[in-house]
Amino acid sequence: MSRIMIAPGKYIQGYGELKRLKDHIGAMGSTFLVLISRGGLGRLESTLKAGFRGNESSLVFEIFNGECSKTEIDRIRAVCRNKKCDAVIGVGGGKILDTAKAVAYYEKTPVIIVPTIASTDAPCSALSVIYTDEGVFSEYLVLPKNPDAVLMDTEVIVNAPARLLVAGMGDALATYFEARACIAADKTNMPGGHATKAALALAELCYDTLLEDGLKALLAVETGSCTKAVENIVEANTFLSGLGFESGGLGAAHAVHNGFTVLEECHGLYHGEKVAFGTLVQLVLENAPEEELEEVMGFCASVGLPVTLEEMGVKEADRARIMDVARAACAPGETIHNMPFAVSPEDVCSAILAADALGRHFLA
Repeated sequence: MSRIMIAPGKYIQGYGELKRLKDHIGAMGSTFLVLISRGGLGRLESTLKAGFRGNESSLVFEIFNGECSKTEIDRIRAVCRNKKCDAVIGVGGGKILDTAKAVAYYEKTPVIIVPTIASTDAPCSALSVIYTDEGVFSEYLVLPKNPDAVLMDTEVIVNAPARLLVAGMGDALATYFEARACIAADKTNMPGGHATKAALALAELCYDTLLEDGLKALLAVETGSCTKAVENIVEANTFLSGLGFESGGLGAAHAVHNGFTVLEECHGLYHGEKVAFGTLVQLVLENAPEEELEEVMGFCASVGLPVTLEEMGVKEADRARIMDVARAACAPGETIHNMPFAVSPEDVCSAILAADALGRHFLA
C-alpha cells in the first residue's frame, strides 16, 4: 500500500505574525471573509486590519453564531457569496476553525486558519467536526485537502489561559505512542495510506519537545511571557502533533478519550486532558517498560495533566462504570482497533483501573 503524508500548504508561527497577515496570504485572494467570535473581534479587529495595512477593505468580518452546524455553514456560505469573498479566514477556537474549513470547501476557496489558542492539534487537519444546532455531534466532514495556511501568532496565544496550552500538550502527548502502535500493527493513517518515516520522526520529535520544554513553557505563559520554550511547545502542540497524528495514525489513547465522554463528570475536562490519561491507559495495554510509564507520568504531573481517575473528576471508580467507558472505547470503528493486538472491553477496563493505580502510586 502507498505511503501517504499530508500537511497544510503553509505553516507560519511567531510573535506578532498577525500584523503581517497580508504578507503571508495576500496572494490567496482579494476579498477575505473573516469568521470570528464577537469577543475575538473586540480583541483582534485592529490587529487584523493592521495586518492588511492599506487594504483593510479587503476584510469582511462575520460574527460566528457559536456552533459548527450545517445551518451555520450554509449561513456563512451565503455571506461569502453575497460579499464576493474569494478566501476564508477562521480566527478563534476549534468550532470557528472547523466552520471556516467547511465553508471554504463548499465554496471552493482557499482557507486560512488562525487559532487563538494552542489546545489541540486539529488546526492543520483536513477534517471538520459537524454538530447539530443544539450542539450534538452529527458527523465528520473529511476534506480533500489540508488548510492552505495555518498562522499561529504566539503574542495572541500566550494571553490565553495556561490550562489551554497544557491541554494541547496532553493531546500532543499521545501522538508518538499512537503513531508507533499504528506502524507496528501495519494500520493505515487518516489519509488512508501507511505512515512515512517522516511522520514517525515528527511524532517522536513532538514527544521529545514536550519533555524538554513543556514545564518551561507552562511557567512562562503563566506570566504572560513568550519564550523559546513557548514557541517550541506551540509548534509541538499544533504542527508536529497535527502532522504526526494525521499521517501517523491514531490508537488506543483517543479511543479511551471517547470512552470517557460517557461519564458526565468528565464533561468539564478539555480534550487533551482526557487524551493524556488515555495515553497512560494505552501504555498499560502495551505493557510498556516501567521507565517509559514513569517518564510519561512524570511529565503529566509536572504540567498538571491527570494521571488518576480522581484527577479526571471520577470519584466513584467502580468496575461497572469503568466498563461503560471501556465498551464505548471499543465500539466498532474506534481507533483502538489500530493497536497491534486485539483489545476487548475487559482489557480496557483493567488497563484503566491499573493506570489509575499506577498514577496514585506515582503521586504518593
